[in-house]
Amino acid sequence: MKSVIWKDLSRKQRVSVLKRPSLSINNNVKKQVSSILKNIKIKGDAAIRRYIKEFDGIDLPSFNTKKISSDLNPEVCLHIDMAYKNIKSFHEKQGFQPYASETISGVRCDRIIRPIQNVGLYVPGGTAPLISTALMLGVPAQIAGSPIVQLFTPCNKDGSINPYLLYAANLCGIENIFKIGGAQAIGAMAYGTDTIIKCDKIFGPGNAYVTEAKMQVSKEIDGPSVDLPAGPSEVCIIADKNSNAAFVAADLLSQAEHDINSQVLLITSSEDFSKEVNEELERQIMLLSRRNIAEKVLENSYLLIVDNNRRAIEIANEYSPEHLIICLKNPESYLDDIQNAGSIFLGQWTPEAAGDYASGTNHVLPTFGNARSYSGLCVESFQKTMTVQTISQLGLEKIGKTVKNLALIEGLDAHARAISIREGIND
Repeated sequence: MKSVIWKDLSRKQRVSVLKRPSLSINNNVKKQVSSILKNIKIKGDAAIRRYIKEFDGIDLPSFNTKKISSDLNPEVCLHIDMAYKNIKSFHEKQGFQPYASETISGVRCDRIIRPIQNVGLYVPGGTAPLISTALMLGVPAQIAGSPIVQLFTPCNKDGSINPYLLYAANLCGIENIFKIGGAQAIGAMAYGTDTIIKCDKIFGPGNAYVTEAKMQVSKEIDGPSVDLPAGPSEVCIIADKNSNAAFVAADLLSQAEHDINSQVLLITSSEDFSKEVNEELERQIMLLSRRNIAEKVLENSYLLIVDNNRRAIEIANEYSPEHLIICLKNPESYLDDIQNAGSIFLGQWTPEAAGDYASGTNHVLPTFGNARSYSGLCVESFQKTMTVQTISQLGLEKIGKTVKNLALIEGLDAHARAISIREGIND
């Protein structure tokens, strides 16, 4: 990692250091995605089959799969069970709450909650079956009570889906599972086909094609909404001379192995500690199967040396990371000062990897600085609220004059008439 002393940087250099690797989508990707979506909108299942054959080299007579293999390792299932239990336990306390308020005598206003009726969950395949993502998407959808949940994920070359991913989906009560990946999966969710129900909202991370497809369909007038802006994974760690360099290096590498566009950032008040971490990185990276990816990420990542831990917190808030690890003594004392982060990990025994899999919090989080205004995925993401008002004749008499006058000020006399036509009429 490139080591820099923060106070020696100019304002322009500081902005550059905190800038993520470029994620600009080239025009070829945009055009290709647009073409895929257009064909799926017109030709439905036939277009999806064509793209699966073209991109994945597979002839699929059917997209559906429900069968869970009976030949599963019981120990692996127990681990998935534990992750599911912890995620569900944490998320069960979430959700919008209904309430009622009598704003004035005779005027009652309520807020009621409904699940989004039809949701589509995208679980990337690529280099690994993301069983954890199936849980992170499936559990809140299950708790929210969405009536129709459809899960989409790329299949293997033999047309199968990882059996443990299917096991996780089954725990979440998901029955509609489709062997479709890439932009074609997003198109299937957005438009619906003879075999796939059109989705109201699309969830889940993906590559450049998936991300671009989500952006395009969400901009259409009758298109689905999408969950949150999510790019390559990232972590920011705040540590000092009292921290464990081996732990810190391991946490940096756990995010660096995700994707060549990922970024990791270490902020420390100790230059000696920064050297220890770099030595640990050199040693530990040799042990990784995805070493080539991690090496490229470290080339685009920084180790910032600051005057004190408070300045480190200020920089972290400016960076607004997806994951923030505070590996300091008494880390809770800094929590009130954190304003921008997708998920926070306190203390040296709280690795970010725990949140990725089984601590209970959700790992679908805003990246690329979007933690300034977005929250991570939660039960509320699968819900919507509606307001209800019930007004008695007495109540309308109390607010009628106000409504009429405001309507007339705005030049909307039909609004005012909707009040005056009721005046003087007894039930």
